[in-house]
Amino acid sequence: MDDQVRNAILKVALGCSVEEVTEEYGVQDGELTLVKRRETRKDIPPDLKAVRLLMEGQDFAGMSDDELEAEKQRLLARLKEEKDEG
Repeated sequence: MDDQVRNAILKVALGCSVEEVTEEYGVQDGELTLVKRRETRKDIPPDLKAVRLLMEGQDFAGMSDDELEAEKQRLLARLKEEKDEG
């Protein structure tokens, strides 16, 4: 369960795209029929609060410049992976 929550927070922290389908139905000859269907895609921007939540408990102040650079590269690689999957 912790992994699912962390992954959900990560998705919000990185931003994502959501596809939304809206369908309108009407009655013709006594039967319900599809009148209009619209598909839209919404881009949800990254959320800074989610980023902060993911970073809580990590002591960045105690890290060396090399460790910070390695963490930066790790996060950039993860962002690229998430973007490629989505």
